[in-house]
Amino acid sequence: MRLLLTILSSFAILHSSFSAQPNLILFLADDLGYGDLGCFGHPIIKSPNLDAFAQQGVRLTQCYSGSAVCSPSRSALLTGRTPHRNGVYTWIAEGAEVHLRTSENTLPELLKGAGYTTCHSGKWHLNGLFNNPAQPQPNDHGYDWWMATQNNAGPTHENPNNFARNGQPVGQMQGYSAPLVVGEAITWLKDKRDASKPFFLAVWTHEPHYPIKSDPKFKALYPDLTDDVQREHHANVTQMDHAFGMLMQSLDEQKLTDNTFVFFTSDNGPEGDGIKSPGRGSSGGLRGRKRDMHEGGIRVPGLARWPGNIKPATTCDVPVIGSDIFPTMLGIAGVKAPAGRTLDGVNALPALNGTATKLERPQPLFWRLHMAPNMKIAMRVGDWKILANAELTEFELYNLKSDPKETSDLKDKETERFTALKTQLIQHNATIDAEGPDWWKRLSPNGGKPKGNERKKQKND
Repeated sequence: MRLLLTILSSFAILHSSFSAQPNLILFLADDLGYGDLGCFGHPIIKSPNLDAFAQQGVRLTQCYSGSAVCSPSRSALLTGRTPHRNGVYTWIAEGAEVHLRTSENTLPELLKGAGYTTCHSGKWHLNGLFNNPAQPQPNDHGYDWWMATQNNAGPTHENPNNFARNGQPVGQMQGYSAPLVVGEAITWLKDKRDASKPFFLAVWTHEPHYPIKSDPKFKALYPDLTDDVQREHHANVTQMDHAFGMLMQSLDEQKLTDNTFVFFTSDNGPEGDGIKSPGRGSSGGLRGRKRDMHEGGIRVPGLARWPGNIKPATTCDVPVIGSDIFPTMLGIAGVKAPAGRTLDGVNALPALNGTATKLERPQPLFWRLHMAPNMKIAMRVGDWKILANAELTEFELYNLKSDPKETSDLKDKETERFTALKTQLIQHNATIDAEGPDWWKRLSPNGGKPKGNERKKQKND
């Protein structure tokens, strides 16, 4: 009888652990290019933890950020809305008026309302007045616990001194940014959270955004590189990968892995030219880099794991964009998005778990960035991508299935398709303009400060 009770008790515990609301983790790298991980084909960079993670879940071959720069893509992740619609239309310079407004429904806010405990650790970059009550801070968007910086870890990733924790300056920290950020997340998981509740954890590292600094032990893994800038960058990616591994190990130790959905991605494509300038990341051979509306600026690594729900060692070729994270995580948690508000993202879980070969999208994949070096607007429908200048007078058209590197402009050959997509793009862009705030019209496209204050060099975006 005692044996039977033990078996029944064990079954009840097992059933309870799998029926509980899933935990959710959003891990975001900074300026990590599409080709910057071993599991995405990089021949040199060592990323053993993320490579192993890819074998435990699904690798997304057509994962997109919500923008080609930092702040807008982050706003899309948390709201499910394209940046010009939610207002965060450019990277946010320190002191800028631009911020993620409390009128937006954010992922941590909605999850908290549904019984989740929430934490943000790492880069924030969703306001110009950081840790200042004049603008919303992470706690105003639903985070119970947070440790963050406004933008970059300063003065570098080594021993940063510009973090704030729950509104209080942290002071000088000892160590390197990504392990410090993950260390805070692990401490929260172990000691600070309400363990009776499911959790949502956002871990947003600074790596490999410049100015960077890498632990010598990671630089030592690249003895054959003669270019120290390249060595520093590659070691920085490995530093981020190491921190990711720390977090995954902590989930294992706390027996949280099986009931936790983890999504890993990047905020935009790689910095620099990849050859001489700081920023030696790889676009994986795609055209363009950070700030560019072509694929190299917006297509990024994407990995997801949810044991028992996502098959291991699988690949997803369905396009997924940053704004999909909001409805996807809400869907996993069983939380409905508020009605009466346009969402640009959709629940991507059917694509991630292989039950759907396409996602029905009421709103097309869309990007807009007026500080982009060439075309400022892009839209993808199916395999077709159309790009336009700010005035909507010049266009490009590509078939990404046959031409992922965007080498052949087909607007003069596919005239009927081009006309239809051009009309759709113009109409869609107008609806977004009508909904978002007027910041982009009166403030700088580069940082969001009053026009005329633009910097000649884009060092911090």
